[in-house]
Order: sequence, then C-alpha cells, then structure tokens
Amino acid sequence: MKTLRVGLAQINTTVGALKANAEKIKEHITRAYEAGCHIVVFPELAITGYPPEDLLLKPQFIEDNLAALRDVADHTPDIVAIVGFVDRTRDIHNAAAVIHNGKVVDLYHKNFLPNYGVFDERRYFAEGRRAPLYKLHTEKGEVLFGINICEDIWFPEGPHRKQALSGAELLININSSPYHRGKYQERERMLCTRAFDSHAVLVYLNSVGGQDELVFDGASMVVSEKGSLVFRAEQFKESFYVVDLDLEAVFMQRLHDPKTRVFLTEPPEELIEIYLGPRKDTDLEPSASAEVLEEEEEIYSALLLGTRDYVQKNGFSHVLVGLSGGIDSSLVATIATDALGPERVVGVLMPSEFTSKESIEDAEALARALSIKTYTIPITEIFHAYLNTLKVVFKDLPFDVTEENIQARIRGNILMALSNKFGYLVLTTGNKSEMSVGYATLYGDMAGGFAVIKDVPKTMVYKLARWRNQRAPVIPERVLKKPPSAELRPNQKDTDSLPPYEALDPILQAYIEEDKSFEEILELTCDRACVEKVLKMIDRSEYKRRQAPPGIKITERAFGKDRRFPITNHY
Repeated sequence: MKTLRVGLAQINTTVGALKANAEKIKEHITRAYEAGCHIVVFPELAITGYPPEDLLLKPQFIEDNLAALRDVADHTPDIVAIVGFVDRTRDIHNAAAVIHNGKVVDLYHKNFLPNYGVFDERRYFAEGRRAPLYKLHTEKGEVLFGINICEDIWFPEGPHRKQALSGAELLININSSPYHRGKYQERERMLCTRAFDSHAVLVYLNSVGGQDELVFDGASMVVSEKGSLVFRAEQFKESFYVVDLDLEAVFMQRLHDPKTRVFLTEPPEELIEIYLGPRKDTDLEPSASAEVLEEEEEIYSALLLGTRDYVQKNGFSHVLVGLSGGIDSSLVATIATDALGPERVVGVLMPSEFTSKESIEDAEALARALSIKTYTIPITEIFHAYLNTLKVVFKDLPFDVTEENIQARIRGNILMALSNKFGYLVLTTGNKSEMSVGYATLYGDMAGGFAVIKDVPKTMVYKLARWRNQRAPVIPERVLKKPPSAELRPNQKDTDSLPPYEALDPILQAYIEEDKSFEEILELTCDRACVEKVLKMIDRSEYKRRQAPPGIKITERAFGKDRRFPITNHY
C-alpha cells in the first residue's frame, strides 16, 4: 500500500521577523522528522510573514529573507520541507522552496498573482511560468507530486491541472489566505472540486494569525481524490498536524475513469527526483480532524486572534477601553479580556451630566464580571470649561452636534493622555454601521490605536454579545435590551439620527459590500428618503474613515484596501 505521511505546520508568523520565523520553521521541521513525516508543509511567505507590503521594495529585506531560507535549508534533514519565501531572479517572486537534506532542490514561483481586495501582489511580484513535477522515492514506493501557491489553485486551468495531467498523485497548495465571513465554505467547495477534477489528493496549508487588519484563520485541509474532505485543521489556532495519505486510492480512482487515463499521457514539463531514506519508527497517530465553528464563534474567534496578535506583536503591555455602559464598549472590553487576560485590560468610565445612572451601573457591572481594573474620570467640569471658553463665540447659538462632539473629544483626550502616560494601547469601540454613515466623532470616539469591531455591523455586535454571554454571562442583560444611545444630550437615541439598525445594516451591505445601485437598494425598502439619506451619509463620511485606526476585517469587503473611494467625489 502506497502511503505518505505529511506534516502540516499551520504556524503564526510575524511580518519582518525573519530570524524568528526561520527558527519556528526549523523547530517544526525537526518535529515533522521525528514524527516520521516524508514531507512537511509551511505557509505562503512563511519566511517573511504575509503580507510584507513595501518591505518588498527594500533590497536588503530580500537578501535577509534569502539568508533566512539558507539557514532553514542547512537545518533540514532527510525530509522534504516546502517553505514559502521571496525569491530573487531578475525580478522578485512569491515562491516556494523545496528543501531536502540541507539543500534547496527546486524553487516554484507563484503563477497567478491576485490584485484585488486586500491583495496587491502585482505591485511587487513577477509571475511564474513553470509547473514542475516532483518524483519522491520513499521506502513505500514512488510518489509524484506538484506544488502551487494560494491563488494558483483558484483557477481551474492553473498549474495544478498540468501537474495532475502529467501524473501528479498529490497536489500541495500553500497559502496565506485571509479570513472573512463565509470564506472557509468558499475554499472547501473549490478545493473539493479541484481534487475531484484532478483525481489527486490535495493538501491545502494555510497560515494562522493576525497581521494589522487581516486575520488568517488556518483551517488547513486535505481533500481526497474523490473530492471529499478527509482532514480539517482547527480554525484560528497555531498547531502542527500529521496526516497519512493513501495514494494507492488515487491509482484506483484513475483506473476507473477512462477520461483521466486518456489525458494522463501528457509528459511532465519538468521532473525532479528526490530520494528519501527510511522514516523514523513512531507510534504517533495521525491528527484528528476538527469541526467547523458556527458563525458567531468563528467571527468572535477572528476578533480575539486579531486583537491578541496586534497587541502582542506591536509590544503593548495593556489596553485601554472607554466604558460607556453601551453594547459596543461592552463587547470590545470583553473581547480584549478574553484575548489578553483581565490583568492587561483597563476600563475608563468618563460620565457626563447626560450619562444615565443605569449606564454607569452597567459599565461597573461589566468591569466586575470581567475582573478588569477601572478608572472613573468625570468630564462635566471639563465640558463646562469648554462651554465657558467658547460662550462669547457661541453666544445665542443653540446646543447642537458641536457640543456633543466636544464631549466625545474630551473623552478621546483623556484616553490618549492615559495612553501617553502609561504606554497603553487605546481600543476604539465604533462598529461598521457607525463607521459607514459617519456616526462617530473625529478625534473623539475615533481616537485610538486599534478598532476591534470596525468591520462588525451593529446587528452582528448584538449577536456576538449574546453568543458570548451564553458561554458565561459578563455583559449585563440591560445592555442587550436598552436602545443604543451616545448619551451626549438629554434623552438621546441612535434612532434620532439613523434608521433602526435592522433596517440600516441591509442597506449598508448592499451599497458597500455588493455595490448595488440606488434603485436596486430600494427593493430592500420602500422608503426612498431613507435610502437617499443613508447613501449620502456614507459618501460624505469617506474623509472620516481615512482617519480611523486600523481594525479587523471580518466581512467580504471592509473599509480600507477592500474599498478605495475618493474623498472628493461628485458621482
């Protein structure tokens, strides 16, 4: 029986940490070798971290990445390691190194370079042209396999097709594929189709971890030659997995499919042979397959990982969260506590004359439930000092959004003062619904270093809070039930300025994520005036979004690289 043991190194790398990434790769190569693996697979650009962005324009960065790869190769024993890195020829390439016994046996260059959404690979890389085949000689027989990188597998006629038609029994696809809601299901459907069409086993290895606004969700997979999922790694978790592949089944599947047998006469473009000695004896059992997370747990896990990695990779010891007693700040504080531990989270209550007693009670109850430290810094006196300073200029003018924004900016100043004094990171608490329509104050509640729920619609904020409370109730029930309010004037409610979020969020999704026209959006609601108002608010708020801190992407189209609109825009 022809079997192959493959190690899946679903690792969390850090962009630019070349030596640390190389050390982690070396540790996992050793681990795979001790586990009796024939091949160990690492993510796309594992040496550099993904995406390196304009670091790729620095020649020294390219050279240092190549030095790190050589270090990894020197460490590699009698095992095949497939490692993502940046190769340099007359240009630079998103590449995979095939390493064996201290040597780089071959280099594969990514053929298809994504240049949409969050991807800018054509800005940096040149396309590859090769689709080589590798013949691996093992104690259990010969195995033909091919390698490709991320986007290559999304094209039906990508390099995997040529490799399969040249006889590849195993296709290995390395990735740094970022998460958004529903992305896992898209990947699984596509990979099952590719494996079935190729009649080959497909190993899909993804990275895991947070990098600025992106979260990589792991969920590496193995799909059989029949197009069925046989192994799934955990989502949002760094780990090492061992899978045993039955490649005899590939031969049987192809025997029973005359169409495939006709096409398999195509000779390989290149054939590179690798000889492995016997594997180490081990009693290690293959890894168990994981279940897919439900939507709320999946999104919450993405927010946890993105927050934890942003804080830790950027060297912050603590985070600050302004606690208003509302749903958004309650959820952000809870995510921060779950991600970092209560000892690293500080809540700041900043009540004004418009803050209700219930809101203060709810903020204090949340802090007790989370066991986080708090400061209470009233802003009423500071607010009236502003009003007194401006009274001559504002004489006879009514109280309006100006005075509301002054309060928000006072709070932003206090949070930033604490940040400066103690070196803590301020987490802002605005959600996607608010960011979309500009229902936020520049240099006020938008002031901070990281926006945890920036891409989470308000309706999803409530779902996540309820899901989290089902695990252990920490957010007061009253917070989930009371109408949302900024509490910047007497008896204020969000619905004074906005449609109910249940009506608003579908409009936002249609316009921002789906690029639907005004007339198409009208089909969602018969309220023409409401749609006109919302779309105008979105377009006029682009300048605010440009000044917002980075935040975690969880939808298919987030603000930032995903959606690049002009500020000056008459369309």
